[in-house]
Amino acid sequence: MSEDMQEQRPGGQLTPIFELTCADLHATICKMGILLQSRGLSTAEVAARAGVHRDTLLRWLREGVIPEPHRDRKGWRTFTANEAERIVHFAKLGTPDAAYQSADQSADLSALDKIDWDFFDAKTAYLTHGLHPYPAKFIPQIPNALIQALSSVGETVADIFCGSGTTLVEALLLKRNAVGVDANPLACLITQAKTTRLRTEDSDFLSSLVERALAAADHVSGREQLALFAKQREETNGSTAPPDAIRFWFDDFIIEELADLKHWVWSSPSPQSLVLAKAALSSIIVAVSRQDSDTRYVRREKNLKPGDAYSRFARALTDAISASKQFTEIVEERFSCTVVNANLLETPITPLFDLVVCSPPYPNAYSYHLYHMTRMLWLEMDPYAFKKIEIGSHRKYSRKGPNKADVETFRSELRTILVWLNTRLRPSRFACFVLGDSILNGTKVNNAEVLASVARETGFTEVKRIHRKLRESRKAFNPAYGKIKTEHILILQNRNREGL
Repeated sequence: MSEDMQEQRPGGQLTPIFELTCADLHATICKMGILLQSRGLSTAEVAARAGVHRDTLLRWLREGVIPEPHRDRKGWRTFTANEAERIVHFAKLGTPDAAYQSADQSADLSALDKIDWDFFDAKTAYLTHGLHPYPAKFIPQIPNALIQALSSVGETVADIFCGSGTTLVEALLLKRNAVGVDANPLACLITQAKTTRLRTEDSDFLSSLVERALAAADHVSGREQLALFAKQREETNGSTAPPDAIRFWFDDFIIEELADLKHWVWSSPSPQSLVLAKAALSSIIVAVSRQDSDTRYVRREKNLKPGDAYSRFARALTDAISASKQFTEIVEERFSCTVVNANLLETPITPLFDLVVCSPPYPNAYSYHLYHMTRMLWLEMDPYAFKKIEIGSHRKYSRKGPNKADVETFRSELRTILVWLNTRLRPSRFACFVLGDSILNGTKVNNAEVLASVARETGFTEVKRIHRKLRESRKAFNPAYGKIKTEHILILQNRNREGL
């Protein structure tokens, strides 16, 4: 013991300031170890233990060779003592510790076992989730739970079939960056609108559109139906005469009103106000058409009256402004959202992902190009181009002849997509697929099994499969789907270490 740890007694005798028995010393060390483990170790502390520079450890984390630890409430990484020990092991041997990976995976995945995945009483239309109707979307509680369990703050979460953007909204709310991919241009518009942050000037302009629409509705209310517009409208605001599909699905006076609304919307001064106004306009188009609903492609008369399109738009835009304002207040600007309108079968270039949560289209279930056709025409999108590349569409699987799609068609498409995903999802990270069964030629097809078999061929390992019950009241688009009562969540892990 050094002299600075002793005190001078009378007569010159040195004695220790404190005295500890071996048992006391061991107990103290154990308590310090427990305290340190509960506190967690910082990135710098773990790097020092491993004998590497902090930037080296951060690079390993980015590359996925070392799994991400949990983060504290401020967003800082906190490593447990066991995690730090395994990183030291990796630094010495230069290879991942299999025990480390397995322990980390079980810890993350075990949290999923405590969740009631049926979510029967969950509210699903909060914030911007209810901004636009979109059939067959999954409820936000599913991606929320998966994102919390399988990713960390600041990472990038992707939905490669982003649809109406449910996963992306939840990722941003949970302080992750978000990437969405979809071949459907309308889906991309809706996703952009739901993840847009409104500025004050955007809100002011959109509020002026609401007032303008309400004034127009009040002006024409009670009038006789107007004549179909022709040259005079082209001369006044630049609109062109509607195609035959529009004439078939809409009353003449509704066409007049939608043409006005479209002209006003297209005058939006910023990308933020334009995308939200377009989404609000799109959200009412089926309701003011002769199309029965978003899930029934048959004509019926709805007894619409002059002013209905104006007033419905005003209500939709008012709700959109309110929801977007709340979203803007909650989501931090430092987290980004990227939406890519692309066909996955053409292997698009995207940012890299730390987690994927998606719901691929079920074969033979729904034809988005068909049910959204009138919306896409009004928004100057091409439904016919989308029809050629739509995956899983009912039209594609129900056609007659040699070109009819079947299970092997779906399997082949999945293989192309997973090979591509191997280049975008970081090594050892997870891809979660939410999907139900299909009915093809009167036979039930277990799509989870199809996906699992393709995954094994393309560098993925199935690590968990969750089954959830669907609500009895859930409407089936294809009558045969009334037999489908369960949905599967298949969690795959990327074992590929090449291409990133």
